[in-house]
Amino acid sequence: MRLVSFERPDGTRSYGTTDGATIRDAGAELGGTWPDLRVVLEAGAVASLAGKGPEIALDAVKLLPPIPEPEKILCIGLNYLPHILESGRDKPEYPSIFTRYPSSLVGHGTPLERPNASRELDYEGELAVVIGAAGRHIPVERAWDHIAGYSVFNDGSVRDYQNHTTQFWPGKSFERSGSMGPWIVTPDEVGDITAQTLTTTVNGNVEQHTPITDLAIGIPELIAYASTVLTLKPGDVIATGTPGGVGRYRKPQLFLEPGMSVEVEITGVGRLVNGVVDEGR
Repeated sequence: MRLVSFERPDGTRSYGTTDGATIRDAGAELGGTWPDLRVVLEAGAVASLAGKGPEIALDAVKLLPPIPEPEKILCIGLNYLPHILESGRDKPEYPSIFTRYPSSLVGHGTPLERPNASRELDYEGELAVVIGAAGRHIPVERAWDHIAGYSVFNDGSVRDYQNHTTQFWPGKSFERSGSMGPWIVTPDEVGDITAQTLTTTVNGNVEQHTPITDLAIGIPELIAYASTVLTLKPGDVIATGTPGGVGRYRKPQLFLEPGMSVEVEITGVGRLVNGVVDEGR
């Protein structure tokens, strides 16, 4: 099943399922019980969305990040060996974790914003894991049971601000600098997520391409580690890291400018597409 959050043509928000061309607006039928997808996940009610709601053409709505207001967005840094090597760091023993905020993300089809404060907006294609069942101290062997599904993530990074100090937060938190979408795909539809491949293109040119198996620290280990620190809750997002090929370490460097288009595609999951505009445009 593919789960979406969106704005209807009249500007009201809803959620539902999609086949990639049409949306079933489950929120029109079930919104009084479950107001958004995060609450649907909390209730363990994903199966109840199947076939619910009137149909709307996918291109008639504005897609939002699939979980518009997650409690937590945990991002993993330096988690593909080629990216570790290109950044001149050692392979990590433990995951490097930083946070983003919902205001830093847009959905599929909405432009990323290059901030007025910088000209170093970079792309980072990533696989996002969405938590479906709450848990603390989750053992590695049970981690898969806590996943609601997968989405595509662009961890848009303002590099000069990211590197002002050793703390990544400033460069990862500019409003509308990253994206997630177009939907969440449930594990039963994807199958083996580690058998999938991630590709990022900028203006049609392939800049990143890697199998998910190249993760330095795997998905179960990330869930186990994060849940040792805090309780993971339904709707929480873990962005699992980006492969090599980011613009900062390319020769020549490649930063995003207005008019460009960035596409991140993960086989079995989906394709996330965003243009680029300047802040305030």
